[in-house]
Amino acid sequence: MAQVSDLYAFIPVGGVAKRLQPLTLEVSKALVRFLGRPLIEYAIIHLAWQGIRNFVFGVKGYINYRSLFDYFQEGHGISLKYGITPRISIKYQPNIDDVGNADSFLINLDYYDINTPVLVAQGDNVFELDLKSLLAFHEENSAFVTVGVKRVSDPSAYGVVEVDGKGRVNGFVEKPPRGEEPSNLASTGIYLFSPDVRRICLDPEVRARKATLRRLDFGLDLIPYLIKKGYKVYAYEMKGEWYDVGTPELYLESMMRIMDSGFMNIFFGEPTYEAGGSKLWILGQSLASMRRKEEILRKVQEGRIKIDGNVLIGRHCQIGDDVIIGDAYIDNYCFIGDGVTIERSALHDRVYVGEGAYIQDSIIARHVKILSSRIEPTVVLGVSVVGDNSVIEKGSVLTNAKIDPHSHVSREAILAKRETA
Repeated sequence: MAQVSDLYAFIPVGGVAKRLQPLTLEVSKALVRFLGRPLIEYAIIHLAWQGIRNFVFGVKGYINYRSLFDYFQEGHGISLKYGITPRISIKYQPNIDDVGNADSFLINLDYYDINTPVLVAQGDNVFELDLKSLLAFHEENSAFVTVGVKRVSDPSAYGVVEVDGKGRVNGFVEKPPRGEEPSNLASTGIYLFSPDVRRICLDPEVRARKATLRRLDFGLDLIPYLIKKGYKVYAYEMKGEWYDVGTPELYLESMMRIMDSGFMNIFFGEPTYEAGGSKLWILGQSLASMRRKEEILRKVQEGRIKIDGNVLIGRHCQIGDDVIIGDAYIDNYCFIGDGVTIERSALHDRVYVGEGAYIQDSIIARHVKILSSRIEPTVVLGVSVVGDNSVIEKGSVLTNAKIDPHSHVSREAILAKRETA
């Protein structure tokens, strides 16, 4: 019987992540900040804590490769950061073109001569998965591949499986029309493959499909093909949480759900402050960051900062008086002026917010300056996304706006745009 430590983890990181733009115009989706960490780090650490040490990133494109390699390299740093021994080993797809995530998977299995069970996980998901239970289920059923599934209210947005009474998958439909879903069991994009999956590389029909369609995708191609050919494909219903962070709307929804779940205690410990149903986590361990942490906590206790809902605040943040923060996360090194309101929003690291600004249902990326004053307050609303290193001038009103990195947005430009719309 295989052990969790025998598994390889494969994480596909390809494409340009258009749904999350402008956050992904200059950085891989996997490295987008999410609750104070790169998004992919949640998957890596969750799997590593259970025993997986070997990871392969199926990277495609220069931005994805550069972002991931520059941050993780071979895995030394993340292992040290989380005290993981023996350390994590990270490998990268060579500069070989692929025609989809399943093709990338097969290329890497062959290139690195992997002959053990392989877990496929998605880098833009945050999830709870019991690897021992999944592996036992997989082996008990002698499965060729086991698909991790979750029951969802709207399965039309996902790959959907049809199963028999024993959990064997009889059908797999990628994003079926609403009302035509075979079940409410959605594929999470987590797959456990047996070692002999490599022989699929040699299958003439798979090769012909790649050549004809110029595509080999897990949900669209590989899993339906395996079912059609009679391979033993099983569905494992995941009991833990699963969050898809693939769009700005899902990003904010997942952020708020996670901050209201047990995930926060796992990754950030007990709340720093708790009152009236609201919870506040303030990060920081160094002497300098502890001073900031104590200052923020004192202001909260004195009512100079109002916490409404669940809030995560990173290290070395400075927050003024008469500030309201509700169901939001503020990353490291942020400056928040007096009289600011931040609701259901995410501020990445090194964001500056001038006094009187109002931010709601929005994502503000790294190193952004939101200039504002009591006389000319700036307002950002309606799932607006402001890209890295941008400047928003005083008095601007952004609603459902997408601002590219390095932009300088003036109030006059916004007014002119509205007049010509």
